Amino acid sequence: MTTFVESANSGDGRRVILEAVIGALPMPVIMLASDNRILFANSAAEGFFQAGASLLCKGTLEQFVPFASPLLSLVETVRSHGASVNEYSIDIGTPRSGGPQQVDVHVAALSEREGCVLVTVQPRAMAQKIDRQLTHRGAARSVSGMAAMLAHEIKNPLSGIRGAAQLLETGASEDDRQLTQLICDESDRICGLVDQMEVFSDDRPIAPEPVNIHAVLDRVKNIAANGFASNTRIAVEYDPSLPDVPGNRDLLIQVFLNLIKNAAEAVADLGAAGEILLTTAFRPGIKLTVPGVDERVALPLECCIHDNGSGIPEDMRQHLFDPFVSTKATGKGLGLALVAKVVRDHGGIIECDSDDHRTTFRLLLPMYQAKPMSAGAQAAE
Repeated sequence: MTTFVESANSGDGRRVILEAVIGALPMPVIMLASDNRILFANSAAEGFFQAGASLLCKGTLEQFVPFASPLLSLVETVRSHGASVNEYSIDIGTPRSGGPQQVDVHVAALSEREGCVLVTVQPRAMAQKIDRQLTHRGAARSVSGMAAMLAHEIKNPLSGIRGAAQLLETGASEDDRQLTQLICDESDRICGLVDQMEVFSDDRPIAPEPVNIHAVLDRVKNIAANGFASNTRIAVEYDPSLPDVPGNRDLLIQVFLNLIKNAAEAVADLGAAGEILLTTAFRPGIKLTVPGVDERVALPLECCIHDNGSGIPEDMRQHLFDPFVSTKATGKGLGLALVAKVVRDHGGIIECDSDDHRTTFRLLLPMYQAKPMSAGAQAAE
């Protein structure tokens, strides 16, 4: 402890500590000289600009942001006025960094070094992802409440309507029997729809078991290849070292079966050119608070379903997981809402990225962790 305090009180010690702290920050941070040369870049900045710190520090800001970027004018404003400036939702992406990137930027002047500024970048993708996840979870909860209400308020009157129609049918003419039969058929159809909705009102926690996600994906792939996607090429790119997922195998099969069926329908018009790609990977992930767990859970297991179909209309992308929203003319809009609920119940999140030539559904799930044995159980062994 004494050594740390002494080193921290020295100039070199403070500099080392400050660089370590800034280097550990999750958002990109760069320091610019008066001529916009990059003097320092943390590890997050290296990843954001797709260049190592040594390369960044050999260039200027102009080399790593678009021509006439708003960031350049922000830096000059801070230098001339000496006050910190925040700017929200600006694009500083380049082909080198992977195309458009919407970010929030904070630029501050460094009083100890004239003309130098510190630029902090906050990518909006994560904030938007968290916001979408809250929306998806809220949608799933609203469906749960709606399902419970529908089951109680609709099924009982439906039974009465159907019973009355059957009584009328006994004394009705041939033409009237067709109408009473229509009443019965439509009552059964509505009752079936309510039965589907009742799935959403099941809030019982899932008893987690270790599930091999590749076994689930292979099972669904075989079902698809021998059925609804028999004319579509299904490719896989798995990370073989992926650990197990905690969850219910049958429910996960239902999730991926729904997603792959949607993908198959999206590429149906492409014929032999249609393709579905299943991928898995281990990612650092993000941490979320999930029901029934006191601590935040990391979600490092990524499973993706890609298709090269025509994509999802832009005006529907933000509402895909809402109930009764569907891109299909005959769809009920419950499939993806159910997927969102099951993924939520597994402590994970689901995202959709789509453009005119490709759609990706990305699931982030936690790792299975066996509960430690109690002292009594160990003694019994």
